[in-house]
Amino acid sequence: MKKFLVLYMANQQDFEKMLNSSTPEQQKKGMDAWMKWIGDHKASLVDSGAPLGKTKRVDSKGASDTKNGLGGYSIVQADSADAATKIFGKDHPHLQMPGAWIEVIDIVQLPGM
Repeated sequence: MKKFLVLYMANQQDFEKMLNSSTPEQQKKGMDAWMKWIGDHKASLVDSGAPLGKTKRVDSKGASDTKNGLGGYSIVQADSADAATKIFGKDHPHLQMPGAWIEVIDIVQLPGM
């Protein structure tokens, strides 16, 4: 089986709006949907992941604060990229947020590692 890095993406403004305007009931409903999805796909999940916080950019000039559309991650296993993408359907909890998308990235295994 191959491994894939899954990135839960969203427009930064849409994500912040959702976080700031959701009620405790909406938050619970969202978490319940995530927990159900995790349970339903346990066999494919290497790491169910977590939400991501603030980002630091590091380059040859040092470190600085930056923003991006990353909201969270998971690591899944599947026979192929196509099979990995089928784990995520239109009813996935992350895709219920306006402007959200999911990226599935092949984790390339280096020989001898």
